[in-house]
Amino acid sequence: MPTDEETFKKDVLSRIPLRDEPPLPPDWLHIEMLERFRVLRFAPIKPSMNVLEVGCGAHALTTVPLAHPIGETGRVVAVELSRWHFFEEITSVAGLKHRIIPLKVDAKKLPFPFKAFDLAVLVHGVRSLKNEETMVTVFSEMLRVANMVFIAESLPIANNERQRAHLELYNLREDIFEALLGEKDDLHYLPLERLKELVETAGGEIIESGTFEPGLPHYLAYIPREYVEQIKNGKKRAELLERWDRAYEKWKAGAEHPPVGWVLAEKGE
Repeated sequence: MPTDEETFKKDVLSRIPLRDEPPLPPDWLHIEMLERFRVLRFAPIKPSMNVLEVGCGAHALTTVPLAHPIGETGRVVAVELSRWHFFEEITSVAGLKHRIIPLKVDAKKLPFPFKAFDLAVLVHGVRSLKNEETMVTVFSEMLRVANMVFIAESLPIANNERQRAHLELYNLREDIFEALLGEKDDLHYLPLERLKELVETAGGEIIESGTFEPGLPHYLAYIPREYVEQIKNGKKRAELLERWDRAYEKWKAGAEHPPVGWVLAEKGE
């Protein structure tokens, strides 16, 4: 990337206020954005690029690190269907709102009739796509509208106790949402080889792939205990509460990003 980490911290992260959202630490947003910045070092981002981001989410965690290196003549079109709550506030205080075009659409059917982007990006959003069929559909759409596609997601791998603490609490989320809402969300992380297979199923040709260790704390496995308490099925509620209590004790002692896998692809012939 054309900007180094210290510049990103000084020019962008320093503008974003700390947050009061216990049990998350006040700087959780800064740390999560810094992790995305490190992930994006593996993407071929250049100044003046026209970039599509799929699944920008309420906190613009990847949008802000994307909008910084493309410069004043670049643009990020940030696609999200429903999670916009803090997006405008965060992109504004970061000083990057003018480089970003938010677009409320379903990524399964993007409203672009031709290749409109130099690069399409999906970072830590694969887990929100509900099932593998939707993953393939979204990947196919990204390949259709962009010259290259960069996808990154955490891996189901723990190399130390702090990474295990993250995975143990995170892996409850799929079961909790299914029991609470009747549908899966925050799916278990996929192995890198499976992610690559799904990209190829979508019509992609892998240019490059790899893994790396972010080397940062990770807070987003957290889900309030109150969510679990609302599960109507008594047996399931009791089981998940017991698992939540056990996992939360480990998580609050310190959790770390597991390794991240990434894939760079283009549409195959």
